[in-house]
Amino acid sequence: MELREELAGDGQGVRDVHVRAFGDHGFVVAELVDSLRKTIAAGGGLSLVAELDGQVVGHVMFTSSLLDSARRLVEVQVLSPLAVVPELHKRGIGSALVRHGLGMLAERDVPLVFLEGDPGYYSRFGFRPGGDRGFRKPSLRIPDDAFQVFELPAYEPWMTGTLVYAEPFWRHDAVGLRDPKA
Repeated sequence: MELREELAGDGQGVRDVHVRAFGDHGFVVAELVDSLRKTIAAGGGLSLVAELDGQVVGHVMFTSSLLDSARRLVEVQVLSPLAVVPELHKRGIGSALVRHGLGMLAERDVPLVFLEGDPGYYSRFGFRPGGDRGFRKPSLRIPDDAFQVFELPAYEPWMTGTLVYAEPFWRHDAVGLRDPKA
């Protein structure tokens, strides 16, 4: 398996991974990825693929967002989305993508990486509950335990505040959980 940055010709393969991995929600996630890709092209983030036998089988994005701290706005990254084709789950592909991306971001002096996700999965990488570390989530729809943060070497203790997602997350309604009964 090869881990590498996404190339221009990988778009359809990345889209297929998300559609397969996220089921009914896959098309929404694929559209979000297409929008976020434009922010990465502008110099803000990272898009990695896992390739096996010439096929894209996994994908992760890290995109620029802001932390609204008392001192100043701080550029941070958001890990979202992460997907692996279903038949290759539990083989370490997603873990390898996350670890590789965190390593690359550490070299770029990124201070913090946030995500919404399963703490049982992401705690293995060192993600911790954001609220416990002095961070405020960008939406009340995000469950407290799902709002997580990873501190990289460039992090400084004064960097606390409210996470402000990049615009594509809001446009695609990809923030928190919607209550279908509301």
